[in-house]
Amino acid sequence: MVVSWLSKKGFRKSVALPLMFAVIAGIMSSCGVNSSSTHTNADADAGMASSASDATHYDISWTMHQNLPVAEDAEMVQYIEQKFNVNLAFWNVENNKYEALLDMKLAQGEIPDLFRIRQPQDLLKYEQQGVLAEIPQEMLEKYAPNLMKAIRENAPDYQNYGVIDGKYYGIPVINPTNIYRIPVVYRKDWLDKLGLSVPQTLDEFEKVIYAFTNDDPDGNGIKDTYGLSSEGMNVVFGAFGQIVFADQLYFGVKDKELVVGALQPEMKEALHYLSKWYKDGVIDPAFITGENKGGYKHLSHSFINGTIGMTSMGNYYHWIQDGDYLTWNSNGEEVPVEATFNMEELTAVDPNARIVFGRPFSGPDGKRGSKAYDMLMSFTAIGADAAKEPGKMEKILQMLDYMSANPDPDEAATMKYGIQGKHWQWASPTKEDVIILPPYDQKFSYQNTIGTGLGMTVPIMPTERREKWAATLGLDQDGIYNALEVSTPSLIKYGPELIKLKNKAYISIITGDKPVDYFDAFVKEFMAAGGTQVLKEANEWYGEHEVK
Repeated sequence: MVVSWLSKKGFRKSVALPLMFAVIAGIMSSCGVNSSSTHTNADADAGMASSASDATHYDISWTMHQNLPVAEDAEMVQYIEQKFNVNLAFWNVENNKYEALLDMKLAQGEIPDLFRIRQPQDLLKYEQQGVLAEIPQEMLEKYAPNLMKAIRENAPDYQNYGVIDGKYYGIPVINPTNIYRIPVVYRKDWLDKLGLSVPQTLDEFEKVIYAFTNDDPDGNGIKDTYGLSSEGMNVVFGAFGQIVFADQLYFGVKDKELVVGALQPEMKEALHYLSKWYKDGVIDPAFITGENKGGYKHLSHSFINGTIGMTSMGNYYHWIQDGDYLTWNSNGEEVPVEATFNMEELTAVDPNARIVFGRPFSGPDGKRGSKAYDMLMSFTAIGADAAKEPGKMEKILQMLDYMSANPDPDEAATMKYGIQGKHWQWASPTKEDVIILPPYDQKFSYQNTIGTGLGMTVPIMPTERREKWAATLGLDQDGIYNALEVSTPSLIKYGPELIKLKNKAYISIITGDKPVDYFDAFVKEFMAAGGTQVLKEANEWYGEHEVK
């Protein structure tokens, strides 16, 4: 039985769900899967995959999240094409530049058939541009029944977020692991060397970052370290209840109404701290350009290179250290997990480096928090041109249902990891963990290269050991979420310039180009530049969607 675990702002799971977190498509014996796998049961469900013998052949363009390009002749792609009698053309759009590159193609008159909308706030923008197809509700239920069932039963408050003026344009992509906020990370070896503990309050944090700057924590005899950079500043803002530096405007709730976090008077007090720290040389002067210097977007190069001793960048799975939990090797043996992403890069630079997670430190009024990604991660839509070809929308929905919400655990794992016995195998009869087989266990994003990951995330919590480890870290506490998870007409119109205005004002105050008292003038300028209308429409939306 599937138990509803996600409420609009509760973000708790009530049970550990036995289903795997499905992402893409299955393979039958023609692609080398063991003939004992249960494809027959999966295919029997209403709305699942159509036969490869269907007479109508479709050319379908497809967008998706990817860290590496997908080859059109990848083995899993070929299977999907054969099974559904389609030809898939992938838009290999770099994730770091997704919106800019997508908008460029749209401006040239190209519209993808499977239309990934990475930022939920962009759904209304694309609907207004006329590049999205309306998806009839009855068609969704008929051709994507498992997908809609997963959303309806596990994230009921979000199921209608893709509706605009009574019409359905976007299938909400709800990420269950976003119940975990962004971690707060410190160099443990630096803390140990200086005889310091993980800070619990803002005052203790101030002591730590001054020591990181002035007391030579790396022991090289050179004053070349700093306390924090841009991502760490959000934890400072969190100590006053808000988030400021993000790629969207963060809204909070005060007195049962939405407010723009960056405009709240307590942010002026936070800026007093930051401007003082910058003047005293405690903040990395390169914070303006960010901690990531290119490549994989969740890497904090400032932290990896030993420039700063604290950050709040990336997710929990970007900071796994050697031995954090036991995993499975390719021989089916339990072994200590190896370092990932930021930790892999950090220990390559300094083999003695260690980190520790800390709870967001509390501010003067006891508030605390770090940035959390919205539970509503994105939308999956269908391009306007796809609706013009009879049967094409139905085919896309069938494929999406099969690739994203297959109820069979063997199929679900195959969809996510590739061919069973070649790319992966079960670690145990419980079918909770998989073992990635050599050489794929050493390849970055091998799923992209073989053509998996074509579907969308559904709100079913993964059961792997990594997520069980994350649950022990307390990351489901102290997350600051954006209280406005969609867009409004005025936010589309004014949002980009308001974000620039906000960033410019904050950077000017922190660096001393403007006094802290300039904050009051900034607030007035922000409201006059469209902020008044943005807040009005945001609260109209909130009044309709607030959980009573």
